[in-house]
Amino acid sequence: MACTNLTKGRGLDCNRISGGVKFIYFGVYDQFTAPIDGTGIVEASGEVTDIEMGVGTGLYRYSMPLGVASVTDTIVGSRDNGTIYYTPTAQVLFNRLTKEDQNQIKLLGATKVVIFAQLNQQLSNGHDVIICLGRVNGMELNAGTMDTGAAWGDKNGYTLTFDGMEAEPFPMVADYTTNPFDNSAFTNVSITTS
Repeated sequence: MACTNLTKGRGLDCNRISGGVKFIYFGVYDQFTAPIDGTGIVEASGEVTDIEMGVGTGLYRYSMPLGVASVTDTIVGSRDNGTIYYTPTAQVLFNRLTKEDQNQIKLLGATKVVIFAQLNQQLSNGHDVIICLGRVNGMELNAGTMDTGAAWGDKNGYTLTFDGMEAEPFPMVADYTTNPFDNSAFTNVSITTS
């Protein structure tokens, strides 16, 4: 008896797409409210169709320098044990060392978050693709550096690595109307940019 049947094939896609991340959105894990799986983020067929956040909460948007932030979802399987799971990772970079960023990094290190990444990749309507990391179990800041650099052209700033562990690969967020997260099914999803 087969556990799952494939439902479609895949041909070659357009070979001109853009990689990279434009914005990272952090949401405090405990501020997402029911309906399922410990977070108020509903996924159906690989797409986030509903987000429920508590009153007075929201997402915090961080702009990423061009060509430096990335997201990876690694598939980890064991033939011997018959298991498979996914380890999402987000690498985030901030230029310039500041006391304000130091304080925010301490807060990010002390809490579990859900991360949304707005990619440079676009849908056919010109809207950016947004993906969700840590939908069920959250993401945690587990590595990073604070660098001064040595030469004038060296990086001065922060490199932060968030990781998680999920039973399913990261889902895409349902397309927005005009602005990211303005979907009518999303509740209390405000965006703080500074």
